[in-house]
Amino acid sequence: MSWKTLLGGMVAVSAALAATTDSSTAPTYYKDVLPVLQSKCQGCHRPGEIGPMSLLTYQSTRPWAAAIKEAVLTRKMPPWPADPHVGHFANVNSLTDAQRATLVSWVDHGAPEGDPAGAPPPMHWVEGWGAGKPDLVIQMPKPYHVPKDGVVDYTYVIVPTHFEHDMWVRAAEIVPTNRAVVHHIIAFLRTPGSKWFAGQPIGEFFVPHGGRGEDGASEFLVAYAPGLPAAVLPDGAAKLIPAGSDIVLQLHYTPNGKAMDDQSKVGLYFSGKPQRREMTLSAGNHDFAIPAGNPNFEVQSNFTLRHEATLVGVMPHMHLRGKDFQFALRYPDGHTEELLSVPRWDFHWQMYYTLAGQMQLPAGTQIECVAHYDNSPNNPANPDPSKVVHWGDQTFDEMMIGFFDVNFPVDMDPRELFRPPQPAKASD
Repeated sequence: MSWKTLLGGMVAVSAALAATTDSSTAPTYYKDVLPVLQSKCQGCHRPGEIGPMSLLTYQSTRPWAAAIKEAVLTRKMPPWPADPHVGHFANVNSLTDAQRATLVSWVDHGAPEGDPAGAPPPMHWVEGWGAGKPDLVIQMPKPYHVPKDGVVDYTYVIVPTHFEHDMWVRAAEIVPTNRAVVHHIIAFLRTPGSKWFAGQPIGEFFVPHGGRGEDGASEFLVAYAPGLPAAVLPDGAAKLIPAGSDIVLQLHYTPNGKAMDDQSKVGLYFSGKPQRREMTLSAGNHDFAIPAGNPNFEVQSNFTLRHEATLVGVMPHMHLRGKDFQFALRYPDGHTEELLSVPRWDFHWQMYYTLAGQMQLPAGTQIECVAHYDNSPNNPANPDPSKVVHWGDQTFDEMMIGFFDVNFPVDMDPRELFRPPQPAKASD
């Protein structure tokens, strides 16, 4: 976010605040503040979630009043890194100027409690789950012991589903039991007949040798990363878990100075057979070398849809040297359309951006991604500005991936999304 944007926002808040201050009564927690916290904050700021404090009650919120004022004025919270002038999204979590003014005025007036009778109905949160109580919870068969220090290689564990019939998933979520040491977790599907990790024992942790690439018979189901919410699919769409599939968990742990255990869980929310099948695809680039000291190195990637499909949402992914990330569409006729711009990448808030309106993409549309990296000493998160940086699993390496979700008719072969068009056969 630029200083110009930030200054403009603070001016708008000041104007709204002046209107609030002129009111005969100051904002109170129950009448004015709690509705804002329910809609924008409590999803993370409640027991068992990533927020460092609970904002469910007046008693738990009041000690943090000054910190709340600072966070909303600087737009640090709620986190929403996207440029508001690019794209339209359904899950925007930023505050309006009026909401910021309400919170600031409440703090400036001493954070009064007000009358509990004026409170909105409480939100019915399910502890530990962002999408409510799952229909099925699949947990790692045993805890993983994360050492207090060192580097933990990418580790995998295969967990059978024992599904006797094809199952359709309308939502999914990964919940670590120890977020402090979890960098990310990805749940893949290993479908029957796949040779991916053939011979590896079921339910045992292992570090693969000779690469971890999927063999084409696996599929991305859901992921966990800091700030990433539950994956809730649009109405009428679902992901397919074929009968007999296994879930393969890719585990990336980061020691933090104290030995800890984690036994993460995958929550599944089922539906009947939908009208459309959804898949997570990606436009990634593995072939780059970020020069030592370079403050603005560019990496590009793209993916061409070979069949028409509906675009649902996008998610950028980089590591600590990430600086900014953009998504755009290039249509078959050559014209382009910006989808998303994240001008200040934050590794600690890896957001998924749900389009406000699903987009129908014709065959031949390219999803184009452009990322910049700051490998200079001016990047305070840079692990080593003297190092040339390549693609790698660990946080001190880098990645460049533009994830995106598409859906298509439920009975269509998903391989059509990847197949180049076949030349027409000459007639006899």
